[in-house]
Amino acid sequence: MNLDRAVLALAGTMTLISALLATLVSPWWLLLTAFAGLNLLQSAVTGICPAAAVLRRFGITSGCAFR
Repeated sequence: MNLDRAVLALAGTMTLISALLATLVSPWWLLLTAFAGLNLLQSAVTGICPAAAVLRRFGITSGCAFR
């Protein structure tokens, strides 16, 4: 798995978990969904993704989107 797919998998997982928690626990968990969406938007505009920097430290190889 390269870095691009790992970032997308992380964003999708966070979105699904927060939607589940918003349904079962509290609607305040939707803030996590909003944070994930804003982070994806910011990384699309700037090309810099904080999640990519963290995942890179775990040894995941770079893809073509995040260097």
